[in-house]
Amino acid sequence: MTFGESIKTCFSKYATFGGRASRSEYWWFFLFTFLASAAAGIMGETVSGVFSLAILLPSLAVGARRLHDVDKSGWFLLLWFVPIIGWLILIFWAVQEGREPNRFSS
Repeated sequence: MTFGESIKTCFSKYATFGGRASRSEYWWFFLFTFLASAAAGIMGETVSGVFSLAILLPSLAVGARRLHDVDKSGWFLLLWFVPIIGWLILIFWAVQEGREPNRFSS
């Protein structure tokens, strides 16, 4: 999946928490949000805040779908609230290849 396809897919599945997201879809969208957040931050605090709110739901959705691809529940995104250990676990799962068979296939 290319950079543009990833962004298009994530925005077309704006609040779709079901299904799966490939590694490329997740990481390309992550790169987009990182770069766009940096650009919005340069433009101003208000622009950055509006962008962050606009991107929150699709970011959570693609994160849940990425966890589904490695056969984990999307609820594991709550590990983000556990500093360092939780972050490392989520990054570890995000870089893994998808698993087959998978209970979240669709």
